Amino acid sequence: MRPIVEAVPNFSEGRDSRFVDRVVAAFRSRGAQVLDSSMDPDHHRSVVTVIGAPAHVAEGALAAAAIALDAIDLRAHRGVHPRIGALDVLPLVPLEGISSRELVSMAHALAHRIAALGIPVFFYGAASHPPGRGLASLRRGGFEALAAGGTLQTADVEGEAGPSSGPHRVVHPTAGATCLGVRPVLLAWNVDIRGVPLETLREIAGPLRERDGGFPGLRTLPLSLPMQGRTQISMNLEDPVRTPPEVVFKAIESEVLRRGGEVVDTEVIGMLPDALSTPEAAAQIRLRDWSEDRVLSNRLAAYREAATRTRDE
Repeated sequence: MRPIVEAVPNFSEGRDSRFVDRVVAAFRSRGAQVLDSSMDPDHHRSVVTVIGAPAHVAEGALAAAAIALDAIDLRAHRGVHPRIGALDVLPLVPLEGISSRELVSMAHALAHRIAALGIPVFFYGAASHPPGRGLASLRRGGFEALAAGGTLQTADVEGEAGPSSGPHRVVHPTAGATCLGVRPVLLAWNVDIRGVPLETLREIAGPLRERDGGFPGLRTLPLSLPMQGRTQISMNLEDPVRTPPEVVFKAIESEVLRRGGEVVDTEVIGMLPDALSTPEAAAQIRLRDWSEDRVLSNRLAAYREAATRTRDE
C-alpha cells in the first residue's frame, strides 16, 4: 500500500484570495491534490487541505511556507484567531500506508527545511518531545508575546528546529514561527451564534471543553466576529466517534437558547470525518454546504482509485 498523507496548513491571511490561489498552485505543481480551501476575514486566516504522497506534500508545504514568508507581515496582522506565524500551524495526518512514527520523522526533516528559511518551528502532537504537547501552550499570547520573548524561552524549545544560520531567535520578525504537528483525523468546526455577547459565550464554551470537565477530546474557543455581526464557538473535536458532534451541538444550542440567543449554523473547516458522512448527520448540527465530495474518506477512495488507474496505464 502506497503511503498517503494529509496536510492542513493554516495561514494568517484571510482577506486576500490571491494568496490562497498561490498556495493552492504551489501544492498542485508539486503533485499534491488540493481537497479544500477556505478563508475567514474576521479570523484573518485561511486553511488549505491537501493529500498525496509524503514527498509531494512535504515539497508543497515547504513552498507554501516560502509564499507565506514573502506575503505576510504579522506586525500588521489583526484577526480574532490566535496565531504566532504566517504559516501558523502545519498538521500532518497519516491516512494510510504510513505510521505516525514514520510521519514524525518526515515532520522533523521538513521542520529543518522550513527553519532554513529563517522561520523557527515548534512541534506539537505526536511530533513533540515528549509527544502530546498542545497548540495552546505554543500560541498563548500570540505573535506579539512571542516576539517580546514572553511565552517561549530558550529552555522550552531545546531540540526544536531553529534557523540554520545567524543568531538564535525564537521568532522571525515578520513571519513569526510555525507549529508543526502529527495528529489523527479530527473535526475542526465553528458554531455561529447570534444574540449572545462574547462574555456570555465564554460561560457557555468553557464547561464544554475536556480541560474543564466537559466532552472528551473537545477544545473550544469563543470568538467575536464583528464583520459578520455574530459570535462563534470555534472547536476541535479529536474523536468524533467517541464524542458525537450532534451531542456537543445540542449542548451548545440548549445553553444559547436559555440565554436568549440563536444558533445560526455550523461550518466545518476542511474535510468531513465519517461521523458527518450523511446528510442526516450533517442536519443534526445544522451544517452548511454538506456534500459527498467534502467527506474525507470519499475523496481518499477517489484518490486511491485514480492512482491505481495511473499505475495500470
